[in-house]
Amino acid sequence: MKKNLLSVLILVLMIVNIALSAVMMTNVISTNKKTAELMDSIGVAMNLELYTPGAGPEVSLSDTYTHVMDQMMIPLAYSQVTNSDGTTSTSSKQVYLVFDISLLMDKTHDDFAQYSGSIADYDSMIKDAVERVVSNYTEEECRASFTGDIRNEMLTAIQNLFESKFIYGITLSNIKYGGS
Repeated sequence: MKKNLLSVLILVLMIVNIALSAVMMTNVISTNKKTAELMDSIGVAMNLELYTPGAGPEVSLSDTYTHVMDQMMIPLAYSQVTNSDGTTSTSSKQVYLVFDISLLMDKTHDDFAQYSGSIADYDSMIKDAVERVVSNYTEEECRASFTGDIRNEMLTAIQNLFESKFIYGITLSNIKYGGS
């Protein structure tokens, strides 16, 4: 008799365990769906913020030529600091921005044939255009929007230099800040 009672007790506990597991899985799945929807909406918002639709041409990877330039080191504008008495002054510390830059060029663009073979000849002019843009910003401004607004401004300066949009994008990597 004790064996049957023990078997019934085990059976009841197994049924309760299955029921509680089903309830828990239902809650986990619904929470997972909500989390996935949240992540999708964040991704859409970030994508719209970084890449405005219609801002540039849609170029396939097979039609893209990448020109990797030498590492750039640009002195940034001096920051404004607030003194202990509440006044502001210009910092005496020079901060440098170091980064790698690559140009993304559309091989199907009419101007690509004109510049593609000799794009390295224009590196110094491209660096000058980029330096003129970046050197106007402080370290704080660069940290806040270097890969956003400032990057778009650099691309515009390069496009204005060539008076063409065959360079449709730039990539920035190994971004480092340092001071002297």
